[in-house]
Amino acid sequence: MFDRLPLTPAAVAAACLMTAMPADAQIQAHRLGGGIVRFDASPAAADARRPSFAMVRQFGSLGRINVGNAAVVPDFSRDAETGRFVASVSIDEGTSLYGTGQCAGPLLRNGYVTEAWNFDAFGYGLGDPNLYTSHPWVLAVREDGTAFGVLADTTERCEIDLRDGIHFRAPNYEFPVVVIEGSTPQQVMKGLGYLTGTIEMPPKWAVGYHQCRYSYNPDTRVKEVVREFRKRQLPADVIWMDIDYMDGYRVFTFDDEQFPDPAGLNRWLGEHGFSNVWMIDPGVKKEEGYFVYDEGTEADVWVRDTQGEVYNGEVWPGVCVFPDYFRSDVREWWANLYQDFMALDIDGVWNDMNEPAVFNVATKTMPEDNVHNADEDLGGTGTHARYHNVYGMMMLKATWEGVLAANPEKRPFVLSRANYIGGHRYGATWTGDNSANWPHLEMSIPMTLNLALSGQPFAGPDIGGFAYNGDGELFARWMGYGALLPFSRGHTAKGNIDKEPWSFGPEVEATCRRALERRYRLMPYLYTQFWLSSQTGMPIAAPTFFADPADPALRSEDDSFLIGQDLLVVAKVTPEADRVPVLPRPIGGVAWAGFDFPSFDGGRDSKDPHQPDLYIRPGSIIAAAPVTEFFGDRPDSRDELHLIVHVDADGNAEGTMYEDAGEGWGFKEGEYLLTTYRATTRRDGSVSVTIESEEGDKERYDRPVRVRLIDPNGEDTIVWGIDGQEVLVVTD
Repeated sequence: MFDRLPLTPAAVAAACLMTAMPADAQIQAHRLGGGIVRFDASPAAADARRPSFAMVRQFGSLGRINVGNAAVVPDFSRDAETGRFVASVSIDEGTSLYGTGQCAGPLLRNGYVTEAWNFDAFGYGLGDPNLYTSHPWVLAVREDGTAFGVLADTTERCEIDLRDGIHFRAPNYEFPVVVIEGSTPQQVMKGLGYLTGTIEMPPKWAVGYHQCRYSYNPDTRVKEVVREFRKRQLPADVIWMDIDYMDGYRVFTFDDEQFPDPAGLNRWLGEHGFSNVWMIDPGVKKEEGYFVYDEGTEADVWVRDTQGEVYNGEVWPGVCVFPDYFRSDVREWWANLYQDFMALDIDGVWNDMNEPAVFNVATKTMPEDNVHNADEDLGGTGTHARYHNVYGMMMLKATWEGVLAANPEKRPFVLSRANYIGGHRYGATWTGDNSANWPHLEMSIPMTLNLALSGQPFAGPDIGGFAYNGDGELFARWMGYGALLPFSRGHTAKGNIDKEPWSFGPEVEATCRRALERRYRLMPYLYTQFWLSSQTGMPIAAPTFFADPADPALRSEDDSFLIGQDLLVVAKVTPEADRVPVLPRPIGGVAWAGFDFPSFDGGRDSKDPHQPDLYIRPGSIIAAAPVTEFFGDRPDSRDELHLIVHVDADGNAEGTMYEDAGEGWGFKEGEYLLTTYRATTRRDGSVSVTIESEEGDKERYDRPVRVRLIDPNGEDTIVWGIDGQEVLVVTD
C-alpha cells in the first residue's frame, strides 16, 4: 500500500542547479570515535561550527584523517536556486535506507522525502513530510549487510531526500555531517548511542501497560476505569491525566471541582497498583494573578519577537506566553515548578504541544523570526527558525531535571510529543495523533522501528488510534501487537467512543487480556532489553532484518519486529490477516521456533486470531515469568522464573536476564543481578541448563525455575528446578 515518491523531472532539474563549493574549499575530516568521522565543508565551516544538540557531549577531535581514506565521504554544495546548503552521500546499488525519525509510511525509506521540522500533525497521513519530532539521520545497510549512518548535525529545517542517494538540504548554515561506519547495522546503532547518548533506565512501572484518553475526568471517572481493570484482572500499571484536570488549562493547577484532591487521588491509585502521569504544556496563560505567569514575567523568562516584545500565541488556555528554554536560568525556573507539583504523589509527566503548537496561525507554531536568547554554550542568541526543532527537547530536559530534583530517589519518567535526535536522553515519545484505521495500524510498526533506528528506542503508537472511533476488530488487532512494543499505551481523543479493553465486548476484552498477559509474562526479557538499550543504544524493538542483515528478503519486512535479538513478533496488520510474512532463514539448519503461552481461559493464546505469532531464535534462552497485574504485584520476585529454551544446531543456547529493584538508583551502585543462563546438550540427548555467569550484588532467591525446552516443531518439554542449580531436561 505504500508508494514511493518518484524521482520527478523537476527533482532532476533541481539537482542540476546544485553548485559545487568554491574551489578553495577543503573538506575537513576528524575522528570522533571508533568508526565515527565528522566532516566539515571547509576550514571556515569548521571554525563556524555550532554546538551540537544531538551529541551527548561536544566531542573534540581525536585526530584529523585523510578524506581519501574514509569509506563514506559526503559531498557539500550550495543549491543555486534556493541557496540551501546541501550535503550528499552516494550509495551503492542494493543499499537500503532507514531512520529519518518519525515518518509516516513503511520501514524502507528509499525513494522518500521527509523534512525535519517539528509540526502539530493531527490525523497525519502517508503524504505528510514532517511530524512531531526531528531526526536528520539515515541508516544505510549495504547489500552485503555492512552499514553506515549519516547525521546532518543541524537544528534548522532540514529536508532528507532519499530518492537518489542521501541528500540533506537546509538553509544557510554549513552544517557538519557525521558518518558512523559499521560491519553491521547493530554496530552503527551502538556508535549512534556513543555519539548521542542512551536512554536512562526507566522505572519498571513505565515498562508496563498505560491507559489514557483525552480526558479521564472528573477524578471519579479515573477511579472507575482503574476499578474495572482490577475487577477484570487486566494487567496495567499506569493511568494518565490529560489537560482537563487543570483549572482552565493553566499548567501546574488543578480544577477544584473535578480534581479537588490530586494527592489523595494519586495515593488511592497507588493503593490499587496504578502509577500516574499528568500533562504539562509549554503555553502559559497570559493572566495577571496566575502564579506561573507572574513568576515568569518577574524573571523575564518568555520568548520575545523581533521588536523585543513578549510573544503571545493562542493555545488551550487562550492567549499564552512561552518559556525560552534555551536559557539555563529559565530551565532552572521551570524545573523548580515541579517541586510542589511532584509533591502531590505524581509519578510521571507528559509534555505535550511542545513543537511548540500555536492555534489559529497557518504555520501552527510561533513566527520563525522570534528571538531566543540562548546561552552561549548552546550557540547564543538566534531565531526560532534555528531553534524550533529543539524547543521541545529543551523543555523535556528542563522537565526531566525538575522531576529528578523533586524526587531524587526515583527514576524520572517523562513523555514528550516534540523532540530532536538526542532527546531520548530525557524521555520517551510516541507516534503522535494517529487515526483509528487500518493504514495507521499498519504504519505503527515501521514508525516505531524507524524511531528506534534514529536513536529513540522508548516509543510506540496510540493503540486503537487517537483520532476517530474505529471498531472492535481494529482495536483487538492493534492491542495484539501493541502490547509488545516498548511504549505500550491505549489512547483516544475527546468525543470518541470509549476505548478501554472491555469497551468492545467480551471477545475483544479476551483478546486484550491475552495480549497484556503476554507483555507481563515477558516482562523479565523486556526489562532486560531496556537495560541493554541503556548500556549500548541498541533498539528495544528492532526490524526483522537485524536477524540477518545480508538477507535481501527481510529488508522491507515491516509486519514483524524483533524484541532484542531472540524474540520475533509477527503481527497481522491487514483486515483479512492474509499477508504472508518473510521469516529469518534457519541458522545452521535450525529454524526459528514458534511458541505461545497458556490462556487465562484454559486454551493457548495463539489460538486467538488477533494475536501476533511469536518465534524464538535458535540458540537462545528467553526469561519469562507468571502473569502479574502490575509492578509490585509480587514485590520480592520470589514466585518463580520461566526459561524458554531453543537450542541451536550444536545443541546449545544462551540468554541474559537483568534484574534490579525496578525503582531508584541502587543499580548504579551494584544493586542488580545480571545472569547469563547456558543450555548444553549432553551426549545422551538431555539438556543441562545452568548459570554460566552472574554479576551484581542483588540477592538471588531460591525461587522455582520452570525450564521449557522447545524443539523445532514447536513441541516442548517442561522441567522444574531451583534457580541457581542445574536443571536437567530429558526428552523422550
